[in-house]
Order: sequence, then C-alpha cells, then structure tokens
Amino acid sequence: MQAWVWWQQLLLVMAGGALGAAARYWLGGVLLRQLGSGFPWGTFAVNMIGSLAVGFLAIWLEGRGPSALYWRAFLIVGVLGALTTYSALMVECLLFARTDRHGAALGYLAITLFAGLLLVWLGARLADMVRAPAW
Repeated sequence: MQAWVWWQQLLLVMAGGALGAAARYWLGGVLLRQLGSGFPWGTFAVNMIGSLAVGFLAIWLEGRGPSALYWRAFLIVGVLGALTTYSALMVECLLFARTDRHGAALGYLAITLFAGLLLVWLGARLADMVRAPAW
C-alpha cells in the first residue's frame, strides 16, 4: 500500500507541476508584453505569488488529516514548485551583474528576498485567521 501512496503523490506532483509551469510561462509572457524587459517582472511576480501561497498553504493544511499529504504534493511541491523559480532569480542576477548593473542585481535580490519573506509570513497569518479550529 505504501508504494501506491508514493505513486499517487508523484502523479499529483507531476500534474501540479504542469499547471504551475504553464502559469509561470503565461504570466511571464503577459508581464513581458505589458511592462517590457528592463526588469524580470515575470520571475519576480511568480516568486512573490508563490511566497504568499506557500505561507498560506503550509499553515492552512496543518491538521487536515491524511488528505493533506496529497494536497501538499499537488499544490506546494507540484504547482508552486514549478511556478516559482529560484534558479531563474539567480541567473537574472548574474545577467545584471555581467552587464555592469550590479546595483540592479543587488536591488532585485534584496527586494525579492525581503518581499518573499514578508509574503510567506503574511500567507501564514492569513491561514491562521481562516483555519477552522482543530477538533
């Protein structure tokens, strides 16, 4: 039975990953067309959305019973894992630094880390507010 549970979770991670990757691609394209290429708005936006969502979901799913394992696999590991992208953040900082935009690289990194931490905290507080009391 244990192997079956693992395979079910793997399939949920894969399905969520496909949705998260598609959402990242779509939002990145929209923001590129709307705001231009002077700043990596797409990566910034998905990382901030993901920070808020993972903070919320990590707390909201606590104590939800066995089904929470499946929701974590689908939403946190799958959807948010594919939606957010630390590797793209790092390569964009490298590209800024290689074009003598060191200030932009440091600013982008600082804003992303600060805002991400703030949003993960905010997501957790929101989940505390809406979470039903444990029985």
